[in-house]
Amino acid sequence: EVSKNAAQLANYKDVWIFAEQRTGKVQNVAFELLAAGKELAEDRGCKLCAVLLGYKVSHLAQELINHGADLVYVLDDPNLGEYEADTYTDALDKLIQKHKPEIILAGATAIGRSFIARTAARVHTGLTADCTGLSIDKESFLLHQTRPAFGGNIMATIVTPHHRPQMATVRPGVFQQGEPDPNRKGKTLFEQLEIVTRELELIRSIRKEDEEGDIAEAEVIVAGGRGMMKGENFVLLEELAKLLGGSVGASRPCVDAGWVPVSRQVGQTGKTVAPKLYLAFGISGAIQHLAGISAADYIIAVNRDERAPIFGIANLGIVGDVMDVLPALIDVVKKTKAGN
Repeated sequence: EVSKNAAQLANYKDVWIFAEQRTGKVQNVAFELLAAGKELAEDRGCKLCAVLLGYKVSHLAQELINHGADLVYVLDDPNLGEYEADTYTDALDKLIQKHKPEIILAGATAIGRSFIARTAARVHTGLTADCTGLSIDKESFLLHQTRPAFGGNIMATIVTPHHRPQMATVRPGVFQQGEPDPNRKGKTLFEQLEIVTRELELIRSIRKEDEEGDIAEAEVIVAGGRGMMKGENFVLLEELAKLLGGSVGASRPCVDAGWVPVSRQVGQTGKTVAPKLYLAFGISGAIQHLAGISAADYIIAVNRDERAPIFGIANLGIVGDVMDVLPALIDVVKKTKAGN
């Protein structure tokens, strides 16, 4: 174990967030992390910095500043044009060694999960995955990293007292992004580093596109649980979602049963969502599912069991059979849209 003494720890400062971008577009999770990081930076009395890796992405720096970054480290390099874990790891490792950040946050996305852990191992520090809460302890000034444990039945708070940086990943949708300020001023630092690349050639990149889009980005989600009885009944949810301009979600049992793909799963073991409207049909409300929808603005739940836990957080609850309520609701929406 490589531990650092107090004098060495004092050399580490500032809060960094990894500003994930794909095909030249900053992902929403980066803006969410900037909102969370702003509070941490204020509590530590330090700068909030963003790290932007890619090729021909320098123009994105101002967007990060608009969302709260005081400083943006830009590493614009042809070797970073397409994501590759070892190359990204080497780039971030070199930036850490050069500038010594105290805290680094990244999205728990396919990209974030695959290389942030490698980076933590490279710099001999800890990493807390899938955090749902972050705060600075007022006495120790350590980053308190809170995440679900034991299947979501307890919440564990983890600290990294002897190593730096303190690193954590956060699922998209856990924090709410702030409103951008187009007049905000910040600093951009363009880095020139020699990146170690693997001896491989990328032939082509194929991105799997979900026809309904990413539910983590949806403003309206129509979700089903075991109360839907069988996979074929999800066509009703699809019809309602289409009428409302939303996406279809599901609880874990529906995914385990093979009714819907895992990309539709909502909850701690699926995707954390923050839609404006969340409609839950036949979902009882296990703690893992409730944690995944807690950021929704408005929740409507339909369930036969009046004691279902989901009614405890729903803004509107309907006790009834989903197979009776769903067709009636679809009919009402259709008539409303037709102006009748």
